[in-house]
Amino acid sequence: MKRLSWFNKIVFFFNIVVTVLTFIAYALPFLAPKLFPLLAVLTLVLPLFLIFNGLFFLYWLLQLKRQMILSGLILLLGITFINKFYKFSSTEVAPQDNDFVVMSYNVRLFNLFKWLPKEGVGEEILSFINEENPDILCIQEFSESANLDFRVYKYKYLYTQGKKIKSSQGIFSKYPIIDKGSIEFPESDNIVVYADIRKGTDTIRVYNMHLQSIKITPDVNEIQEDVNTIDKEKSQLVFNRIRTAFEKQQSQAELFAEHKRDCKYPIIICGDMNNSAFSYVYRSIKGQLSDCFEEQGKGFGQTYKFKYYPARIDYIFADKRMKVKSFQNFPDFVNSDHFPIMTRLMIEK
Repeated sequence: MKRLSWFNKIVFFFNIVVTVLTFIAYALPFLAPKLFPLLAVLTLVLPLFLIFNGLFFLYWLLQLKRQMILSGLILLLGITFINKFYKFSSTEVAPQDNDFVVMSYNVRLFNLFKWLPKEGVGEEILSFINEENPDILCIQEFSESANLDFRVYKYKYLYTQGKKIKSSQGIFSKYPIIDKGSIEFPESDNIVVYADIRKGTDTIRVYNMHLQSIKITPDVNEIQEDVNTIDKEKSQLVFNRIRTAFEKQQSQAELFAEHKRDCKYPIIICGDMNNSAFSYVYRSIKGQLSDCFEEQGKGFGQTYKFKYYPARIDYIFADKRMKVKSFQNFPDFVNSDHFPIMTRLMIEK
């Protein structure tokens, strides 16, 4: 420190602060949000901490300063977290006849309330789904009011809720559904539905989930308060909202984990988790399953139209008894606040 200029001393101070926050964020997936609800917010910005550490590392490296060791070590420690944020390459495997394709998509009620200033959103979504032609389709925030024809899928399970605004959680399948059910969450409109699907001689269970929303809109103008509300009050409201959502998500994830443990079939989990891949909720739900993006994705894997950040909050997890052969997200298909994701799988014998 004595040999550093005053400017570099300031830079190194901020380097230390970012490193400490990054280390705390590394630990948070292993700690229940109810214990540290405000600290859990750090998991949402962990990718930014990784980027800052990378910049600090390069800054010191170019000067051949030993201070680069600090950020270098924290980046090495978090190498698995980097893989969840950005995939540099994938090794897509050639398709085979016994493969099957799974798609998950939060369609936001097919633009029922004209959030997007365009017509024919539902028809565009249906055309896209028909073109990609997944064998199993999981839809969150499905609206039957859109009157769309999904008859290409012979089998389906729709669970509808709501009084004034009816929203459904749906599983559509080209293979027979032999059993189905739901996991309802207390004091919440969010839900998980599941279907046991018979593919040839195999039976797989597909879960379609939609967990508690943090309620932050894509342009971050989520606080619909009086324009005179001071920034401090708005900030407090945002933190309270995130804290409440994380606590509910924890309860929902724990209820789901109990249900999943009793399943005797290979499992696929699809859906909108409304949380990052660095969270306790993600870790609890994924368990020993494969994150299909981590296996065969590429780039940021963005699934949510957030203005300042390539957010990945929608996932497809597959049983270890399945081979993940490809994964795609579709960030250019803008017909919802979410983007569709799709994976090709094969059950290994």
